[in-house]
Amino acid sequence: MKWCRFEAGGQVRYGIVEDETRVTAVDGSPFDTYQVTSTHYSLSDIKLLAPVIPTTFYAGGLNYPVHNQWWADYSGSKLSNRTEPGIGYRTQNAIIAHDEAIVKPRNASDEFQVEGELVVVIGKPAKHVSKADALSYVLGYTIGNDVSQRTWQIEDGSLWRAKNSDTFKPMG
Repeated sequence: MKWCRFEAGGQVRYGIVEDETRVTAVDGSPFDTYQVTSTHYSLSDIKLLAPVIPTTFYAGGLNYPVHNQWWADYSGSKLSNRTEPGIGYRTQNAIIAHDEAIVKPRNASDEFQVEGELVVVIGKPAKHVSKADALSYVLGYTIGNDVSQRTWQIEDGSLWRAKNSDTFKPMG
């Protein structure tokens, strides 16, 4: 089942994508109970939104050796031989939908990079979940982009501006 979040007639709703050309609206959401309605929209008649606006949004990074080496070379930092990915928090203001523009802040340099990412959507509350049970908490997957303003990342020593500026997280 393919879910989407969309706007039609000034109203934001969830829907189920049918045959890549239309959406059937639902009352409710994929995170709770929902009822499939008899309301259908052509994909060309709606505005697709970011599929979710998460209450908590984490991102893993420096999670494979080639990337670790690249970051050490690029930033001039010491190579980290990580055994676990670095986990960071991302902000909701950075999330934008399909076909929305990434906006370069006025005071940013041209050192931008974009990385494609797999976005895992967790569908129910989870804490202290075993590895064996982890996938039972996954509602689904979507695609995302990780926009990085590398000058800020090096200068600030944090990812606050470098990865969380408005429009830096296209998703869906």
